[in-house]
Amino acid sequence: MVSMGYFLSSEEFGPRELVRQAERAQQAGFERLWISDHYHPWNDEQGQSPFVWSVIGALSQVTDLPVATAVTCPTMRMHPAVVAQAAATAAVQLPGRFVLGVGSGEALNEHILGDAWPATDVRLAMLEEAVEIIRALHRGDEVNHHGEHYTVQNARIYTVPDEPVPIYVSGFGPKAARLAGRIGDGFVSVQPDADMVSAFRDAGGAGLPVQGGFKVCYAPTAEEAARTAHRLWPNEQLPGELAQVLPTPRHFEQASTLVTPEMVADAVPCGPDPQPVVDRIRAFADAGFDHVHIQQIGPDQDGFFEFWAGEVAPRLADAGLPVAAGG
Repeated sequence: MVSMGYFLSSEEFGPRELVRQAERAQQAGFERLWISDHYHPWNDEQGQSPFVWSVIGALSQVTDLPVATAVTCPTMRMHPAVVAQAAATAAVQLPGRFVLGVGSGEALNEHILGDAWPATDVRLAMLEEAVEIIRALHRGDEVNHHGEHYTVQNARIYTVPDEPVPIYVSGFGPKAARLAGRIGDGFVSVQPDADMVSAFRDAGGAGLPVQGGFKVCYAPTAEEAARTAHRLWPNEQLPGELAQVLPTPRHFEQASTLVTPEMVADAVPCGPDPQPVVDRIRAFADAGFDHVHIQQIGPDQDGFFEFWAGEVAPRLADAGLPVAAGG
């Protein structure tokens, strides 16, 4: 069985709207929430980047759904000891319903303090050490840590949840998937890649949750939806490691001039037909994902939630992919 969630975009919406969307998502039948953690949007057209930990506090007051960051980079912009405190507080506000999703990050968000952007292997080593620190602090003990990348001295978090905060690790390649299997309580990916899921499970993640997510753009016509998706999220179609290494929204805008509306329409389910959305969910389910999150591109959020509850969710049930009934 696949559990369906909604993906709150901190790059595209401000804090009040994100809280409203979370309420609407629960009303529409979604069972969980992702929320992105960014310092910058990918481009100026998206136009937002609220501080995710403030938004999570507000979410805890308006929804009963589980919430996960998708994902936080606990290595450069925020020291892992600070992320540990933020995550512990979020877990107290959302008892039994908060997951700290972590990843090795993008230069877009992590360069802001002037640090050099490390190579992939270094970033993964930093992430592993950061997770070790976060877990130690979540036990509530005083922590002294003198590692290769971080120092923590006489640190203790006093506000901690009753149970340890689950930490899910994001991965876009086999090295990261294997790291997630070794150190994670779950795996996060935005591609329905069965090989990555197998790498995670073979490295120690057998039986642990696998979470995925993708974007759609509901609109009255496929053409209108493709225009909206291309205007707001052309960066999704940039190849290779560009998403990890470009440092500013301006650079993403420059690179995205190579992305055509046709490329976006080929990659993103666009328009009023529920079948492409069902097919994408099926692809994640077939690849071994347990939780799948959907992000609606653009301002017509209410139209999407009606589309989901009225057309997509019933068709998922007919296709043998049971989800919450909606309403």
